[in-house]
Order: sequence, then structure tokens, then C-alpha cells
Amino acid sequence: MTNPETFDGKPSTPFNVWWKSVTKYLSFYPETSDQQKIAWVGTLLTGTAKAWDLHHYDMLGENDSWVNYTADIRTEFHDPREAANAQLKLSQLKYSGDIRAYMTEFRALNNYFRAAGESLQEKIDLAMTDAVLDMRFAHYMGEFGDDEGFLEATYQAALQVEKKKALKQAREQGRSTGSTTRTEEKRRDDRKKDPRPPRREDRQEARRDGGRSTKWENTAAALKGVPQQEIDAHKKNQDGCWRCGRTSHKTFEYFSFQTVQGTALPAAPWKAAAVGESLAPAPLPKRPRENDDPTQEPTTKNQKIAAVETMDTEASFLPWEDSESDF
Repeated sequence: MTNPETFDGKPSTPFNVWWKSVTKYLSFYPETSDQQKIAWVGTLLTGTAKAWDLHHYDMLGENDSWVNYTADIRTEFHDPREAANAQLKLSQLKYSGDIRAYMTEFRALNNYFRAAGESLQEKIDLAMTDAVLDMRFAHYMGEFGDDEGFLEATYQAALQVEKKKALKQAREQGRSTGSTTRTEEKRRDDRKKDPRPPRREDRQEARRDGGRSTKWENTAAALKGVPQQEIDAHKKNQDGCWRCGRTSHKTFEYFSFQTVQGTALPAAPWKAAAVGESLAPAPLPKRPRENDDPTQEPTTKNQKIAAVETMDTEASFLPWEDSESDF
């Protein structure tokens, strides 16, 4: 227990509060003699109070007693205005969310005013919030037998309101922080998994090609040229592409030119062509004709027309066979 504060005897310094701390401190040392008590109190006095203590000692000296010293010092420094000041402060005291602090100050002021019964309950009720009154009426019904029961009920009700308010604030802060954190984490994951989304030109080109260059023949063809360690890492995401590691398409769809790690990928082939082959379809071979001589040069169109006209002229002047003649 700490020593009481000093007392200067000024009207602005409440004497009764200070003197109560003195007597409470001395109660821990019941074997202390009267002269020791008087001398010890003298060490706590300053200013006007110290001057009074020295004068009092000069007048009584060793003949002074603790009972007489107590009566004289209380008569000298007791301020009759303390009760009026305490009543004014008590009427202005309001509960502001900390019931412990309110009750401590209320009891200190009430030591001067001595409010009790209905007067005490009225001052408490006017100082409380609606939430505290609702909580108290919900849990304590009927009349209170004494002031301490009323003060304890009000204290517990306000304590529950404060706990409920703190819990509500913690839950709201947790929901807000959790939602923001999940949103930011999702954005970071999306940027990490798909830093280079499919270009608009690539999608348009795929539609113009009828989808011929957006599909792979099989998984092996799609994964050809991709480092195995990156493939293993991409397989951990079952909803993504094993080829590039992104989530915007599947393994058989071609929209990416590099993996999420930055490794360059081969271009998608035409109709499942192997990686490295030409992307253009091969021309169909011509069907050979009968009696075609590969050593002869091809006949031009004019040569073909002239040949047909010659054949028609020769056919019109053919001689008759003797076997078929009637003469």
C-alpha cells in the first residue's frame, strides 16, 4: 500500500478524501503510538497545513493525543462547501461506457453528499444509458432491499452491455477484415496464375480458323516442350491447364504463349499436327490419268482444240470399204 499524498491546506484540495486515505493507511499499523502517528502526519503536510501543524505542536507538544490531533485538524481544514460541491458533481456525473470508473467516482462523491434510498437510485438511473437500464430490468425484477443490491445490479447490467458491445465490434471488424483479406488474396492468386490472359486477337483468330488451331490431339502433344517440373506444379490445380498453369482454359485449348513461370511454349498446331510441323495443311495430290506419260510435256488448251477439229475433218472424208460396197 502506497503512502497518502501530501496536503497543502488550500480550499481547492479536498481535505476529507485526503484524511480518509491517512486513517486507512494507519489502520495497517495498529501498534503505532499517538506521538508516532502525529509526527508521521506532519511529514505529509505542506504550505498552510505545515504551518498549522508546527503551531499546534508548539501549543501542546508532547501532551497532544491522537484523538485530540484528529479533532483539531478536521476542525481546521474541513470545508463545509465540500458537500455542496460533491452534490453538484454527483448530479453532473454520467455513465460513459466504463462502469468501473463511474462507480468509483460515484462512491467518492457520495461520501460527502451521503445520498441513499430513492435519492441514490434516482441519480444512478439518470446517469445510465437506455441499454444498461434495459439489461438491468430484464434480469432483476422487483424492488431492491438496500442500496448495495441496487448498485451491484446496475454494475452487472452495465458490465454485460459493455461486453456485448465489445463482442459486436470485434465481429464486425473480423468480418470486414476477413472479406477484404479473401478478396485481396483471390486477386493476388489470379494475377499469379494468369499474369497474361488470352489476347483478344488470339481468340478472334481462333474463331476465324474454325477452332483448328486451338485444340491438341492428345495430352502428350499438348504437353510437349513443357518442362516436367512445371507440369507437375500445374497438375496440383485440377481446374487449370497443365500446359501453362492458368485457369482460363483447359489443357487442350490453346490461348497461352508461355507458362506462369515465364517459359515459352510451342505454338498450337493445325488439327493436332505434331509440335514443330508446318501449321498450314498439306495440298491434296492429283489423281493420275490413264496413258499419262510422265516424260511428255502437258498439252496446252489451244493444242487440244486443234486436235479435236482435225479429227472431225478427217472423219468426214473416210473412204468406204469394198466389203461393204454394193457395186
